[in-house]
Amino acid sequence: MTKTAMPIVPVNALPGVRSDLTPQALKNWNPDLSPKAEGLGEHSISILGPIGKYYEDGVTAARISAALRNIGDNPVDVYVNSPGGDVFEGLAIYSLLLEHKAPVTVKVLGLAASAASVLAMAANEIHIMRSAFIMIHNTWVVAAGDRNAFKQVAEWLTPFDEALVDIYVARTGLKSADIAAMLDKETWLGGAKAVEEGFADDFLGADQVSQEVKDGLKISPSAARQKADLLMARGSAPRSMRRELLAALNASTPGAAGQDTPSAEPENAALAGALALLNQHTS
Repeated sequence: MTKTAMPIVPVNALPGVRSDLTPQALKNWNPDLSPKAEGLGEHSISILGPIGKYYEDGVTAARISAALRNIGDNPVDVYVNSPGGDVFEGLAIYSLLLEHKAPVTVKVLGLAASAASVLAMAANEIHIMRSAFIMIHNTWVVAAGDRNAFKQVAEWLTPFDEALVDIYVARTGLKSADIAAMLDKETWLGGAKAVEEGFADDFLGADQVSQEVKDGLKISPSAARQKADLLMARGSAPRSMRRELLAALNASTPGAAGQDTPSAEPENAALAGALALLNQHTS
């Protein structure tokens, strides 16, 4: 696809308002999915977490801009597995990828939700795993204030929702009314549906994706920590509290046989249990 056909969207933030992760996107995101090291090209960028400076280790436009400068005028592969985040940061990354002079290929490993789906639309080619998902919805924010403040926020958001419609329409060729309806209800597109509807161009081979989960868990301890931290952050838990709770979960527990070497099993069970509890209270 020719990137010049895609619309440019100005980003003007409103004080006191920021985008956020949706509970469903965070719940469905599998942080254990990443590109296989041996399959990474010389010029590649990985977006494997939340979008925005509000999140610890969040992917920012500043980071992507620096990576693109290092790559120069060469084709670039962008690996995406993200629950989304700050749509305005996502739009800034979208613009950077549009401006890149060489072809851009986005490869969706597991999930490109919300802001991550927006930046993906800037690619010349979008490849997606059959088991992966693209999720689109209206601009999703958190704000505080009285009814007049919320009226202002709603009015301010309208042009951004319209801009998202324009982006997805330009990419897919679908009608504006159909895209708007998809955004209104939050739409999840599996790999096959994403290709069918024009949100992606081709399928990504499973040989390009790595998933390492140990000890028979559905999610690795490191991924559990990452999701637990994001869930607590969404609940406005201070960073110091999150660090304290995660440190407690990470604490080694002596093995049942009285060995000097701590066992990892209680830690993994604690992490899995904590993640399940946090998911329950934030869904």
